[in-house]
Amino acid sequence: MDKLIITTVQTDLHWENKAENLAMLANKIRGIQEKTNIVVLPEMFSTGFTMKPEQLAEKMDGETVGWMKNLSKERGVILAGSLSIEEEGEYYNRFIWMLPSGQHGYYDKRHCFSLGGEDQHYAPGNKRTIASVGGWRINLQICYDLRFPVWARQQGFSDPEKEASPEYDLLINVANWPEKRSHHWKTLLQARAIENQCYVVGVNRVGNDGNGTYHAGDSMVIDPLGNALYHKATAEDIHTTTLEKPKLEEVRTRLPFWKDGDRFLLV
Repeated sequence: MDKLIITTVQTDLHWENKAENLAMLANKIRGIQEKTNIVVLPEMFSTGFTMKPEQLAEKMDGETVGWMKNLSKERGVILAGSLSIEEEGEYYNRFIWMLPSGQHGYYDKRHCFSLGGEDQHYAPGNKRTIASVGGWRINLQICYDLRFPVWARQQGFSDPEKEASPEYDLLINVANWPEKRSHHWKTLLQARAIENQCYVVGVNRVGNDGNGTYHAGDSMVIDPLGNALYHKATAEDIHTTTLEKPKLEEVRTRLPFWKDGDRFLLV
């Protein structure tokens, strides 16, 4: 696929109200008129950024994952976003990557937001997830992960026996990032695109959560040179953007900075 079409859903969320959120988001997704390959929802889209996983977390065969499976099949799109999941007695902030076939992958948030107490309620993930669709390789991350560039760094240089090559083409970060640090959000999204020579999609929520924290959205789509192809602040918005593989390859060929990357291993 030379082109990958992504629809971002920037929305307010009903605090810790799964039924209201799933109904609201189903209406929004069913209302998308443009052709698209992937629909991306914010972090913890079914509840908001809750610290009550003991009450609100679901298992992988629960209602929300089933909702994603049915809606993905109905609309013929990949549906992506995170929710609170319980597994073997642990709770995870889990990014689900749901295919129309019902197959899915997932990524568990590596960096739990200690300032908000997330590390007291959720277990950290221990591995990255690179999804694939139509020849595009996509790195899945969640909110606070954005502050840790090593976790996002292209790792196509770790094996000295192999020729170096970029590991992924697109980084998607889903978030509940507060407005008071929106400058950090926007700057770090652009930095990740520039240093990894990849597209970056950041999808954030808007509105106040149950703790009174205001979110200004600032969802963005950024090209491999760090230019914003899309940016929306404050208001709810559903936007579809086409990413172009030839443009990505042209940047990497004309400015092959990735070839000079340090070889390292994450442990």
